[in-house]
Amino acid sequence: MNILYPIYSNVKVFCKKNNFIRLFFILTFKKIGWIKWALWGPWIGLLIYIVIRAGGYRALQPLNLMENGISVSDPSNYVMFFLVLLVFVLLAFAVGRRAFCHTMCWIAPFMILGRKLRNTLRWPSLRLKSVKENCISCKKCTKSCPMSLDVNGMVQKEAMENRECILCGTCVDVCPEDVIAYSFSSGK
Repeated sequence: MNILYPIYSNVKVFCKKNNFIRLFFILTFKKIGWIKWALWGPWIGLLIYIVIRAGGYRALQPLNLMENGISVSDPSNYVMFFLVLLVFVLLAFAVGRRAFCHTMCWIAPFMILGRKLRNTLRWPSLRLKSVKENCISCKKCTKSCPMSLDVNGMVQKEAMENRECILCGTCVDVCPEDVIAYSFSSGK
């Protein structure tokens, strides 16, 4: 549930006809997928350009300059730490649960492209499947989804495909009627 939702609910009760507040809520708190591409597209493009221009990778050192571990020995390093922490907190207030995942995750574009390629070529892979007829609409799946997806809506549409889904299986575990299950298939 969104952190600011109780505030919005109270405002909605107090001021039912104020469409501006409703529009603000919809624009601010909906998951906007294009932000990831706008933020990370140029960086990914620049990275590819630099790698090609440099002649490719010769060595990969993920722990470069951290042989003795990560240290915050200099007090000025705390400034960057708290700035990054502030970004995460502000995102949480603005977007809600898993705000970083929904707006700034640098892995998401690769996952989305991989999923599109998989679906286009109809490659067999791990997927979610559902049986709409057995659903009792308790919405436990939606409430427990760590990515704040409308899983119950996906079950009702019999379309368990969502680009934000990370296939964690939380919805599979909490469903009392075993409506949702994993499947290894090439899709519909």
